[in-house]
Amino acid sequence: MGIAIGLGYGINSYYTNLLATQQGSDVVYSVLDSDSDFKRNKIATHVLEVPFQFRWRNSTPEEYKFWRIYTGVKLGYVFDGRSKFVSNSEKIVFVNKDIRDFQYGLTLNVGYNTFNIHIYYALSSLFNDGVTGESGDLIEFKPLKVGLIFFIL
Repeated sequence: MGIAIGLGYGINSYYTNLLATQQGSDVVYSVLDSDSDFKRNKIATHVLEVPFQFRWRNSTPEEYKFWRIYTGVKLGYVFDGRSKFVSNSEKIVFVNKDIRDFQYGLTLNVGYNTFNIHIYYALSSLFNDGVTGESGDLIEFKPLKVGLIFFIL
């Protein structure tokens, strides 16, 4: 058993049908319908991350294949967040000030030996409080990430 703290850098791309356009100093959000012809629509963030984990594993000094369960929280500071829309006729890219600077969520890594499942669930919304769409509805976008981690010892 142990406790771990770290420092990392994350690049995230959220592909979505939520179109962000800049109108003056404001950002307007609308939903792209299924008939829309576009190549890519995403929100990209660059994040400085600080994970804090409680760790359990059943390793021994002689055995390097073991089960592990790491759970904890991850704090993040978004130092660059952009919205990007690309179609055949136009390209819209801008720094999106509606993206929350400080983000946090829960993490879980479970696996055996090299292959491990990683889950992250954001407890904070990707957007600042009060950000609304064209219809006036609040936009509450909390990312869920599921993937594989490869630990090499």
